[in-house]
Amino acid sequence: MIDKWFKNDLEKIHSNHQLAVFIDESKEAKFLIEQLDDEFTIVSPKSELEELKVKYEIEKGLPQKKILIYTNTPKSDLKYIREYCETNGFIEIKYLDHYIKQKVSKHLNLNINLPKDELISAAKVSVGNEESYWVDLSHKGASEIFELERELLPFLHDPKNHLSDYDRKVKEIFYKNLNDLIGQDYVDKPAKTLAKEVAHYIFKSLLQNNISTSFLGIYESWLDSNTYRSSLDKYLREYKLERKVEVFNVHPSHPFLEIDEIWLKGLSEQLADPEYTSSFLPKISRRIQSKAARNLDVEFWKDVKVLLEFDEKNINQLASLEECTNFYTKHFYKLDSAIRKLYTRFLNSESLISPFQNYYKNFTDLFLDKWFKYIDSYESNQTGTIQRLLDESTGKIAIIVGDGVSYEFAQDIISSVSKEYTLNKGYDYMYAGLPSETEHNMSQLYVNTGEVLKSKSDREKFLDSNNPEKKIQFIDLESVNENTDQEYLICSCKDPDKLGETYQQKALKHFDVAVELYSSKIDQLFKNGYDEVFLVTDHGYVLTGILENSDKIEINVSGVGKKSERYIRTEDSMDIDENLLHEEEITYQNFNYCYFAKRLGPFKTPGVYGFSHGGISPQETIIPFLKWTKAKGSESTLRVRIVNKDELQEIEGDIYAVKIQAEVDSIDLFNSQRKLILLFFHNGKEINKSDIFNIEKGENINKEFSFGPEDEIEMKVLDAQTKEQLDKVTIKKNSSRNLGGLL
Repeated sequence: MIDKWFKNDLEKIHSNHQLAVFIDESKEAKFLIEQLDDEFTIVSPKSELEELKVKYEIEKGLPQKKILIYTNTPKSDLKYIREYCETNGFIEIKYLDHYIKQKVSKHLNLNINLPKDELISAAKVSVGNEESYWVDLSHKGASEIFELERELLPFLHDPKNHLSDYDRKVKEIFYKNLNDLIGQDYVDKPAKTLAKEVAHYIFKSLLQNNISTSFLGIYESWLDSNTYRSSLDKYLREYKLERKVEVFNVHPSHPFLEIDEIWLKGLSEQLADPEYTSSFLPKISRRIQSKAARNLDVEFWKDVKVLLEFDEKNINQLASLEECTNFYTKHFYKLDSAIRKLYTRFLNSESLISPFQNYYKNFTDLFLDKWFKYIDSYESNQTGTIQRLLDESTGKIAIIVGDGVSYEFAQDIISSVSKEYTLNKGYDYMYAGLPSETEHNMSQLYVNTGEVLKSKSDREKFLDSNNPEKKIQFIDLESVNENTDQEYLICSCKDPDKLGETYQQKALKHFDVAVELYSSKIDQLFKNGYDEVFLVTDHGYVLTGILENSDKIEINVSGVGKKSERYIRTEDSMDIDENLLHEEEITYQNFNYCYFAKRLGPFKTPGVYGFSHGGISPQETIIPFLKWTKAKGSESTLRVRIVNKDELQEIEGDIYAVKIQAEVDSIDLFNSQRKLILLFFHNGKEINKSDIFNIEKGENINKEFSFGPEDEIEMKVLDAQTKEQLDKVTIKKNSSRNLGGLL
């Protein structure tokens, strides 16, 4: 602020004169002229000879800029430029601290009682600040010379260079203030050393849970900062935790994953004690809400909380398969999601994850007892799903066929899909066919006769041949792009099943990538003009987690049979332990019966365990059946269409005109116009595009183009901003002109 007051004094002189004199006897106020912009020409004579030279140059002819003569010579000792003081005007500072106090008192009616060095340092720091800086300084004293929240982070990030604009005295004041704040005596030391001490002081205060409000605010800003965050990580790597830290008393916003793991280990040892776990929940909630947990990717406490807050008493009330299904889709799936995410984080830390796995399995055993009590009511409704959706569609439809998308995993996809699109009520889940394995259940989705077709190409051929009037495009989900626009689209995605088969439980670390693939392609499909996007799948999955030999189910198959990890096929019925196995009459090849385990453990087989399906557990058979449409009001209501499509089917010559019309009856005043772009394709490759142009409600626009070497072109009308496809047409050149009049 002192710079503004000084400049105001100069303006009073320069309002009447082009030249002013600044006499700085204190030799400490030069920083004030360093703040002036380039509208001033500053000259600084240091001797009588230089004064004479300045006078000569001035009298020879003044430049257009304002002139300021800066000198440290007392007015009484000036020779050749003294007359300018009398005729034009001058500012004289004998004692800079007096000048500062005078200005603060005059403009703010405040008395600042600071030692000279601190007051001058405060003035230098005040440059660029507002009046509130001096108000705070008058109330709080020297501790407010530097605005801690503004100065500390850049200093910690680059201690050597941050204060390079300040002189030695100002830096010394800053260092003394920092030492006072962290409770140590000032000793002249490298800035890098002091910065490290301050960072470690913050960490120690968090560990002792006695951090001040101001330091906590600075620390949380540090966590959020894209500019300074890397230095926080560097200091954390250098910091060594003290052995005597009371880990269960540290601040909930601490930055140490090691402490979280100690908490987790301590909690895991007490999971059987409901009183202890109940008392631990508030600590978990505070940790979840802390900025540190969010910024340091400490997400697993949310999943631990889901496990601890689950109330198994509700399971006892279930009295039908329908009630079990509703309970799973509203409550129990959250446990599956939580344990999956804990496996993702801690599967290689057996001592940490095993107690939580056992805690989860206890709930699972309780629920499966109820599930299998009513399992005779189970009936798949998966067969012919894709055909049913094609038959019911009234617009442009895309069906995503996932492989191994469990109900709980689908909730991650739902969360990731933009809220611009509406998840429709009436679509949630369906029951998978049995056994819940890919070859069988993909056939159920594609083949409405229930026939099992082994290959993907056979299933697609079946669907295609049964829908001759529909031009269905089959495509891998990864290949969907801005050019994908067939009216009926089937998008296949092999994940998560392919990931699971390849990497087993190691695949969990890649599931977030799969979620992003699904959500981003759903967004792309809507931008391409699809009215409805469905997500269906063949089956879900179960995860083995930490597998003990006792978890493996040993079954000796009598007669002719085939054992898989989650089901067994046999020619003839077997005598079974009904507490362990469930029997279904299912004919396939030479087999007539299928047996499923009544728990999540796998049958003992030679294969690799980890990511499994084929069974009849709700995790494998309650599968997502989802439908998205565009949310009302999510797009411009101004409809645009090509109105001369018939004409464009037979173009004589090389020039053709495209006629585009915007609807007349748009009632949305804010969407009465659209920016458009036209894209041209040949054999699926973009060959040309128009400039962006505007169309308004009721307007007709004609655009002329010429053919290149191609005789057939596909043109698409896109919203230039959202890239949503609004209409398209195939443009054909009439080839009869090339027959030389023979017809």
